[in-house]
Amino acid sequence: MQNYPHPIIAREGWPFLGGTLAAALLVHLFAGWAWALPLWLIALFVLQFFRDPAREVPGDAKSVLSPADGRIVVIEPAHDPWLNRETLKISVFMNVFNVHSNRSPVDGEVVQRWYHPGKFINADLDKASTENERCALHLRTADGQNVTCVQVAGLIARRILCYVDAGDRLVRGQRYGFIRFGSRVDLYLPKDVRVKVGVGQKVSATSTILAELP
Repeated sequence: MQNYPHPIIAREGWPFLGGTLAAALLVHLFAGWAWALPLWLIALFVLQFFRDPAREVPGDAKSVLSPADGRIVVIEPAHDPWLNRETLKISVFMNVFNVHSNRSPVDGEVVQRWYHPGKFINADLDKASTENERCALHLRTADGQNVTCVQVAGLIARRILCYVDAGDRLVRGQRYGFIRFGSRVDLYLPKDVRVKVGVGQKVSATSTILAELP
């Protein structure tokens, strides 16, 4: 089980949840439940969006875990623009009903972090990887394997949060960031990884093994 503090609701959500609950309660008290119902529904949506469940960590040091909840939209050979190398790319698309806490896919050191401003087109489209706002981490495992993990903003997402930088160490499944309101995460892996998932498959952050490193 994860050893970082787990409040069940992501800390990023408390201002949104507090604001919507306060508004719903005030309208309920002064205008009645019928007027407050839309606000209670909004509060319920905010509550489910910012949930952040603890997860069991499967596999071993060779296992590449899913960095996000969602659906696999890409598994293909691709050029890694961050490390200028040929790789296998796996992309996970998150809709607004998925958990949006991002977890480390591997045990390793953060070698470098990049931030690139950009557009907010639908993250389900492959061109989002090159045109949208994004934040990338270069992770290096203990045996020298390089993994690039990229948070990509989406059509509704307007804020990428990343809490680590070069020199930090991450373990598989460790929470390192959050993307608000719909997005995707791209992984650029060594070409000779053994893929464990298929396009269209639903995956869970930490719980799903995407691939095995050589």
